[in-house]
Amino acid sequence: MELYFSPLACSLATRIALYEAGTGARFIEVDMKSKRLRDGADFYPINPLGQVPVLRTDDGWLLRENTAILPYVADAFPAARLAPKAGTPERAKLQEWLGFISTELHKAVFVPLLDPLAPDEVRSYTREKVALRLNLLERHLHEREFLLDRFTVADAYLVTVLNWARYSGVELAQWPAVQAYYERIARRPAVQKALAEELALYREEQQRRKAETA
Repeated sequence: MELYFSPLACSLATRIALYEAGTGARFIEVDMKSKRLRDGADFYPINPLGQVPVLRTDDGWLLRENTAILPYVADAFPAARLAPKAGTPERAKLQEWLGFISTELHKAVFVPLLDPLAPDEVRSYTREKVALRLNLLERHLHEREFLLDRFTVADAYLVTVLNWARYSGVELAQWPAVQAYYERIARRPAVQKALAEELALYREEQQRRKAETA
C-alpha cells in the first residue's frame, strides 16, 4: 500500500490505523500548499481535488476519502479487529461515527477554523456549531473508553481531528469526557508513534517554507 499524506492532516488517521494493525505502508508526503510531492511531482493526477489522504492499494487502485480508506484498512487486517464485521449493526454504528467525524467535526468545524483565509464571519458562525457537536460527544464518551466497545478506525479518525483543537482555539477542557478520551487515546503506542513522526515532519515542512520565503 501507498499512503499519500500531509503531516498532521486527516491522513494521520490512516497511519494510526496501519500502526495499530502492526503494519505500515509506503508513505508519500504531499505539500498541501504547492500540491506537489517531495520529488516535485504534481499531486493533482493522484487526486483532482488536491486533498489527502489517498491510499493506493496493493491492486493499484486509489481510494480518496477517509470514510472509504479507514474501513478498507480495517478489513485488510482483520486480526487487528479495527472494525466490526460487515453487515452487522455494530458495523453500521462504525460508519455512523465515521460520517459524524468527517462531516460534523472535520468539515463543518475544523476546516473553517483552521483556514487562514476564512473571513471572521465564517469563523464566528463556525464557533456557534462547536458546542452542539462536542456536547453530543461528551454525552457519548461519559464512562466510555472508546466510541464503540473497543478501539476502531473511528477512534483513529477522532483522535486525529481532536488533535486540531489546540491549533483552532477550541478548548477541550470545556468537555471533560472528550478531553480525557483524547488524552487516553493519544497515549496508545501506535498513536504516539504516528503523532511523533508527523509532528517532526510538520516542523520540517514549516522550516522549508520559511527558507523558501527568506
